[in-house]
Amino acid sequence: MNPAATKHFKYFGTSCTEALLSVGKKKVFAPTDEQALQEKDAMEQKAEVVKQRAAGSRRLIVRGIAFVRASYNNTMITLSDEAGNVVAWASAGALGFKGPKKATPYSATRVAETVAAKTEKVGLRDIHVRVSGIGAGREAALRGLAAAGFNILTIEDVTPLAHNGCKPPRARRV
Repeated sequence: MNPAATKHFKYFGTSCTEALLSVGKKKVFAPTDEQALQEKDAMEQKAEVVKQRAAGSRRLIVRGIAFVRASYNNTMITLSDEAGNVVAWASAGALGFKGPKKATPYSATRVAETVAAKTEKVGLRDIHVRVSGIGAGREAALRGLAAAGFNILTIEDVTPLAHNGCKPPRARRV
């Protein structure tokens, strides 16, 4: 390249000198070898930072909250840390149970085992349990969590209860 073909310009507030190539009617700025090396080094450093962040994001969680939702149709268990960030979850439907089999006590214990297996890497051992709903898998899910090795600190029933708030629908006239 001849020195006359280089151009000095500002790019996002930083000045750099790049070679000016002429391709047809368009002008293309090609970076010099030094700039290409600098960009490559910067990209590698960013990649290392992202890898370190990904490896360091697996923090150990000692205490957490287990939300058990036992409805007439399904049983769902969500495990979170004390701040409420979800660590793992499972449901009977996600495990492959179909139809009325989703609400059985057996499926609830299987859901508890699956959630426990997902949280082994995180180190979650002590949990506060919040149970919601009146399904058949309600007590079986608690037994499954205890059998999976969790230390259950408290059990709280958070099933919503009506306080005579809404007016019931009118009686049908047949």
